[in-house]
Amino acid sequence: MLQIAILGFGVVGSGTAEVLYENRKQIADYCGDEVNIKYILDLRDFPDHPLGDRVVHDVNVILNDPEVVLVAEMMGGAHPAYDFTRAALEAGKHVVTSNKEVVATFGAELLEIARTHHASYLFEASVGGGIPIIRPMQTDLASNEILSVSGILNGTTNFILTKMKNEGAAFADVLREAQQKGYAEANPTADVEGIDAARKIVILAALAFGVLADPNRISTKGITGITQEHTAVADKLGCAVKLIGHTEKIDGRVLALVSPFLVPAANPISHVDDVYNGILVDANMLGRALFYGAGAGKLPTASAVVADILDVLSHRASERRLPAWRVATAEDMASSEDYVCRRCYLIEGCQRCAAKAKAALGTEDCVFLEGGTFALISRPMSEKDANAALASTGLTPRFCLPVLD
Repeated sequence: MLQIAILGFGVVGSGTAEVLYENRKQIADYCGDEVNIKYILDLRDFPDHPLGDRVVHDVNVILNDPEVVLVAEMMGGAHPAYDFTRAALEAGKHVVTSNKEVVATFGAELLEIARTHHASYLFEASVGGGIPIIRPMQTDLASNEILSVSGILNGTTNFILTKMKNEGAAFADVLREAQQKGYAEANPTADVEGIDAARKIVILAALAFGVLADPNRISTKGITGITQEHTAVADKLGCAVKLIGHTEKIDGRVLALVSPFLVPAANPISHVDDVYNGILVDANMLGRALFYGAGAGKLPTASAVVADILDVLSHRASERRLPAWRVATAEDMASSEDYVCRRCYLIEGCQRCAAKAKAALGTEDCVFLEGGTFALISRPMSEKDANAALASTGLTPRFCLPVLD
């Protein structure tokens, strides 16, 4: 029997226990042995839960038990999750996690510790909930050069933007509905300000390019400033507004950013709605591949955690190959100002103003709207160059959004 421990018995932790119990026969067949949850670490007791007798409150009980071969960390937050993860790896125990904050902040260090102690550190559930994305990037796309990764990485913001588009609702009203449905926390800052998506895109950037950026230092814009005016303009142009995490290389440097984008209907991400996530990977041999599914939720995320558990336990006789990341320096990172894409501007003015703007931004892609405004999409330009070109006309835009083609 293979003994494991669960750290954190909240939504994902209890879901992991449920998946391991409900699918225990096929899990045993896959691993060649039964998988048993020997300990559950939590501050609380669960006297009415079937596994309530496994609860402990001291992590050292787990760390000092040689029978425990794997720890599944689903505590959330940086500390003590990082500290317990590091201690488990140093004790030679494998660790799997759904904790995007720990992976995004300490992933390079923890992967090195895992290698040193001949352990595994897997984190499929840290990005995209139940969507397989980490493992495909590490294995299925290993023969490809990754050119870019773009995705809807936060289900809460996607739900809000979908409702704003389809129902013409205001941001504040939809946020309240998201909180009532349990899609958004009482304090939704991490979601609506793009912090959650920033952690996830730096993980994907590290997988693609080998350097782990500081999620607090990449350009991150949330959706709190998005209004019905933005969604109406997007609809007029055949686009949708989506909060996108994007990474690519610019002149050998890694760009990672989070921002609301206009996404044209030709891009499959444009049609990813509600609480779902969609991640578009562009590789030099495969081309574009879309990974789509439930980006959060108890059982979808737990499914990804258990997938990592099975990966480790089914290969326990051999050492797994782990990604080698290094912590990004300032020289490794490109500025968001250098990111070249088409850009959408909403501007007040007449036909003559539109002609000036079109000439400056090198485009004929322009529509007039009610209220004496027009929207146009520039040719591919950096933010710096596009803003300078528009400034030369003397026109001041009401807003500007990048376009994800």
